[in-house]
Amino acid sequence: MNQIKMKSVQAGLWLSAIKALIIVALIAFSIQPSTAAPAKQNSKIGGVQVGTITYSYRSMPDQSLTAILNYAIQSGLSSVELMGGAVEEYAGIPQVKDPEVIKKWRSTVSMAKFKEIRKMFNEKGVKINILKLGDKSWSDGEIDYAFNAAKTLGAIGITMEISEEAAKRMEPFAAKHHMFAIFHNHGQPGDPNFSFDKILALGSHLRLNLDCGHYFGATGLDPTLIIERLHNRIVSLHLKDKTGPKASDPNKNQVWSEGETPLAKILQLVQKKKYPIECDIELEYTIPAGSDAVKEVAKCLEYCKTALLPKK
Repeated sequence: MNQIKMKSVQAGLWLSAIKALIIVALIAFSIQPSTAAPAKQNSKIGGVQVGTITYSYRSMPDQSLTAILNYAIQSGLSSVELMGGAVEEYAGIPQVKDPEVIKKWRSTVSMAKFKEIRKMFNEKGVKINILKLGDKSWSDGEIDYAFNAAKTLGAIGITMEISEEAAKRMEPFAAKHHMFAIFHNHGQPGDPNFSFDKILALGSHLRLNLDCGHYFGATGLDPTLIIERLHNRIVSLHLKDKTGPKASDPNKNQVWSEGETPLAKILQLVQKKKYPIECDIELEYTIPAGSDAVKEVAKCLEYCKTALLPKK
């Protein structure tokens, strides 16, 4: 009996010791810092993807690609139209003025650095929607390069200034690469001879990057009307607030809500109709003293949230 009791006591002690170790392990595990990846930010608001053209950060002191990515993150954004200058600098474009050297580099450069850029942006939760790169005057090899770079970055196409000449030049390349050639307007719609339809008719791979501020500033017309009519050919909007052509200070950039461009109406149309159109903030008004571009883009994002989210 004594031996049996002794074994029973020993078993009980072992069981208690094991329980104690389990409790200690559970406590230790519970106080370990979390190793889960931080949640990626999301600037899709009420079903509308809000981003920015990185031109908005042109006044910031550091214009490196990594700095530009961080500016977008600090502003609270998860997508961008990316300016090509910083991209090419990161990829190692020769720092020379000889156009032949640049042409050769663009026509032969590896896409390895562009893959790095895509990975860098993806890891931070920022999608590159459009790449602003290319020109109608470029050689065939350079235009192929621009589309290849955009494709490698995960963009839907390249964007440049609108014109019939550019559309005719870019359509065959866009078709070849199964991508879009996307055209941005300034004040051209104010010319009675200008026609978006005429340009879009030049090819099925042509799309619009409609600058609502410039459109309104030049014409005084409600941008929602042309967005509704051409929504299936518009992939992105540039949002800025301007006065109209008949204002006492016409066609002038303003702090958002202080101009005449119907920004909230534009955002709400995209939301209501569920158009797959990216709405990109373009910061062009004078930055107030004590602020900077990152803070002002964040303020514009707050404007978008107010326009798109239910009132509390």
